Amino acid sequence: MNKTVSAFFITVVGVGLLAVGVYFIKTVDDPQGILRALPYLCVGLGCGMFGHGTGEILIRSAKKRAPAAAKQLEIDEKDERNQAIANRAKAKAYDMMVFVLGALILSISLMGIDIIVVLLLVFAYMIILGYNSYYRYKYFKEM
Repeated sequence: MNKTVSAFFITVVGVGLLAVGVYFIKTVDDPQGILRALPYLCVGLGCGMFGHGTGEILIRSAKKRAPAAAKQLEIDEKDERNQAIANRAKAKAYDMMVFVLGALILSISLMGIDIIVVLLLVFAYMIILGYNSYYRYKYFKEM
């Protein structure tokens, strides 16, 4: 499947999920079980997929209209300096995220929120730290 067709497909599926989610939100009066979260999940996924697909379509059409700008954009994306800047910004954001997420977990646990929510946050936090440790060890062995 070429990239243009897949972008249109993602956009259509996103609109469909958005419509299904809004339909269920408006029609189901007393949701039980999974129907309490499913419509909102469909709306969120639908909006994300619609935005991603539409963005891809717009970028492709802009590249077709201005080939010189498209070539410059491709050069800028592959430039080592820009990649180093992007990686450094990601590293700074990760460093901040570790402390913010740790403080959030601590504050939520002290507020007495349901233990399931706290455990989900702790589990996500541990996955992030484990992922960091794995790649740190892997890159340490490579270099």
